Amino acid sequence: MGHRRRSREYALQVLFQLDLAASPVDAVLQSFWSEREADENVRLFTERLVHGVIDDRETIDRRIRETSEHWRLERMAVVDRNVLRMAVLELQTGETPAAVVIDEAIEVAKRFGNEGSGSFINGVLDRIRVRLEQEGGDGSPS
Repeated sequence: MGHRRRSREYALQVLFQLDLAASPVDAVLQSFWSEREADENVRLFTERLVHGVIDDRETIDRRIRETSEHWRLERMAVVDRNVLRMAVLELQTGETPAAVVIDEAIEVAKRFGNEGSGSFINGVLDRIRVRLEQEGGDGSPS
């Protein structure tokens, strides 16, 4: 497994814990890393994803709400909600090709979510991708 996939899976686990308990992000990360070994690249990308989602959560959640018809964010499965948040963050930055971001999100959702998670994630992220392309012309927000 590549370091970015592992980072995404770790970031999902941290975001899942943060979503369920009102704990400081740095305390959760410290506890998380005390229980596993990871190389520096994995740690850096994991923490970048976690902090990015936390720092830009209002914008990320707004994008998800606008595109997830008939699904309130608060009613989504915790795994699905946080996979979407991570992927939207990556789509907004435009550093990774949108197709890769979406494929990775689907795979992580399939591993940690329920049987419908992959197709749900795919549908929402594809609509967000289209909107971002319309806003910025290159897949990044304007």
